[in-house]
Amino acid sequence: MHPENHPTRPEPRGVGSEELSVGASVWLPLDRLQGVIDALRADGMRVVGPQVAEGAVVYRDLERTSDLPLGWIDEQDGGRYRLTQQAEAGVFDHVVGPHSLKNFLFPSRDTIGRFLREDGTWKQLEDLPPEPPLAVLGVRACDLAGLAIQDRVFLGGEAVDPHYRRRRESLFLVAVNCRRAAATCFCHSTGCGPAVTGGFDLALTEFSGRFLCDIGSLRGAEMLAKAAAGSPLDRCTADEVQRARQQSAALEQAMHARREVPGEPRPRSMEMEGLRDLLFNNLEHARWDDVASRCLSCTNCTLVCPTCFCASVTEVADLSGDHVERERHWASCFTLDHARMHGESVRSSTASRYRQWLTHKLAGWIDQFGTSGCTGCGRCITWCPVGIDLTEEVAAIRDAPPPQEATP
Repeated sequence: MHPENHPTRPEPRGVGSEELSVGASVWLPLDRLQGVIDALRADGMRVVGPQVAEGAVVYRDLERTSDLPLGWIDEQDGGRYRLTQQAEAGVFDHVVGPHSLKNFLFPSRDTIGRFLREDGTWKQLEDLPPEPPLAVLGVRACDLAGLAIQDRVFLGGEAVDPHYRRRRESLFLVAVNCRRAAATCFCHSTGCGPAVTGGFDLALTEFSGRFLCDIGSLRGAEMLAKAAAGSPLDRCTADEVQRARQQSAALEQAMHARREVPGEPRPRSMEMEGLRDLLFNNLEHARWDDVASRCLSCTNCTLVCPTCFCASVTEVADLSGDHVERERHWASCFTLDHARMHGESVRSSTASRYRQWLTHKLAGWIDQFGTSGCTGCGRCITWCPVGIDLTEEVAAIRDAPPPQEATP
């Protein structure tokens, strides 16, 4: 576990709700965090947050801070995830579970069209009523980076996805700065963490039963003002804000040094320099067959990845055949049908499908979207049943490349 590192409790210095503004930092005790949840719910928002369920920390509807995973940490490694209780663990000392923001903005199954046949004529029905606006508490830096990537995919091109846009526009984010890393984390390599740097409404840094809360947007200031109405919050001093920043900086330093935390495995890392050309120049490397001998093509890595966006569309009719719903659902490049053309799959081998996933994620995305598709969250390593580690696969190709060919 991390060492206890928290500022001395300051003398009361109340900040009235009218003084809360973007860029301000205030102290938020755990009981006042409940006020934020209440204010969000009173504003008509659905609030979800991390909770222990079925042996993992997952996002579920959240009404009370007592449902947050206080005292729990996750032990993660290749193909392994376990929860353990530690008396000194805080509310957010777990890292990331199988859920990400993708589960809510680009859900695994989504109705995108409804049709009705009357008197032999088909007509399109109005969309289902929109879900209530969503507030997510406990978002990490790697998932904010994943959200920015998905924004490029669904909103950045000529064809804008209206379903994603509707959910995205009303999204309220309460982020959390990590103060520990799992063995599968390598966000420091991708430049996506562990510190939260932007894209949030409120951001929390945990200190022994209370939180330093940074205000990142006007909506965040307004919601915090509602939560603080009639009971001023304590303003943070510049020294306290600096100590909070140092907490994340110390974790990032430890991750770069790959220092072992007592009782926890050493975190991963991945060399990003020249990665695009490395992969495109080694499409026939023997390592693809090596990893294929272990890969089950189960699609777990693509399902838990916060940036994978492949989908298929099916039309589902009722028993009468007069009412049809068009459903979009997650797909994966690890399935044979994903690359089916003219009746056959153009990627019939597991090696070709794994190569497609890894080269697209770490190289092709750069050409398409100007960024890597990996945020270093490590979910694909943890939730792979056989523990395949993409950082290990990249290192193997880098360490023993075949004769280089021209970059395509």
